[in-house]
Amino acid sequence: MAIALFYESRTWCRYNWAVPLPYVYPFLNMLEEVLIGTIYKCEICALESSAPIRWFVIHCSDAKLAVCKWTEEQAGKPHALHFCGEAHAQVYISRWFESFCGSAVMLGGK
Repeated sequence: MAIALFYESRTWCRYNWAVPLPYVYPFLNMLEEVLIGTIYKCEICALESSAPIRWFVIHCSDAKLAVCKWTEEQAGKPHALHFCGEAHAQVYISRWFESFCGSAVMLGGK
């Protein structure tokens, strides 16, 4: 006999009756720890990963661009851009140079 359990509005339900949340709270905490994590997305190809390997982080503004090796600390900073590899980081860097070098300031305008 299969028992169907599902989570609905903070209570566990088995068919038509509900088990109050405090009785299953320890299990729910364990489940949330396993399921809740950070998923990073490449800015170029939209590849998603919860365990990035060989990824790069770029922090940039109009006047400054910083490329960092992947660390959770760098990746979690506000406005951090994530790239799945060297090639996609290079694509972004090239686009950044094009936008900066093609700006009115670099072309002699004000």
